[in-house]
Amino acid sequence: METTATVLVGLVAALHAYFLVLEMFLWERPPGRKLSGFDADLARATAPLAANQGLYNGFLAAGLVWGLCAGDPTGFGARVFFLVCVVVAGVYGGITANRRILIAQALPGALALGAVLLAG
Repeated sequence: METTATVLVGLVAALHAYFLVLEMFLWERPPGRKLSGFDADLARATAPLAANQGLYNGFLAAGLVWGLCAGDPTGFGARVFFLVCVVVAGVYGGITANRRILIAQALPGALALGAVLLAG
């Protein structure tokens, strides 16, 4: 179970690193506009907000990587804390912004959190 937990945490970290790139650097380009569904003008107007979201996603990714690299009990605590943050952010985003966020963010985070807790 420990290997499964490590792989799932790594995948969630990679997912959030991808969100960082998408929201900070590709928001006004086709991948970002496809994700948001915004036209060029709205993408340009919302780019600072998206970049801020991307930065937060980068912090989540960095925290998960730290949790993978740090020895226990610090690593375990960091993995649990940052995965809880991922799940909370995913649920909030799913409720307030777009239900797809529940599947894209909250579900992977919850699966990884469950695996970490079972392995711990």
